[in-house]
Amino acid sequence: MIGLSIRSAVMGSLLLVTMMVMGGSFVVAAVQGEFGVMRRVELNAEAAALRIERDVLQADLKRIENLNLRLSDTYLDIDLLDERARIVLGYLRADEVVIR
Repeated sequence: MIGLSIRSAVMGSLLLVTMMVMGGSFVVAAVQGEFGVMRRVELNAEAAALRIERDVLQADLKRIENLNLRLSDTYLDIDLLDERARIVLGYLRADEVVIR
């Protein structure tokens, strides 16, 4: 009878330790695993950075679309055309002095 109670106590302790180890591994996986809390924080930070980059690229796209419209056949901005010709081709007017 005493051997049976010692055996059941050992088995109960072994079962308790096993359950604690398994529970601990689940807790670690929930916090630091592939789908854990830490990974979610990393993904949220990455998403915020990508949103900022998207906003910068959208602003740049709007600026480029505006320049493209101002240099199109239907609407020509002479000042912008003059500026671009000076920058890209290095053109100068006859009455200008260049200081280098």
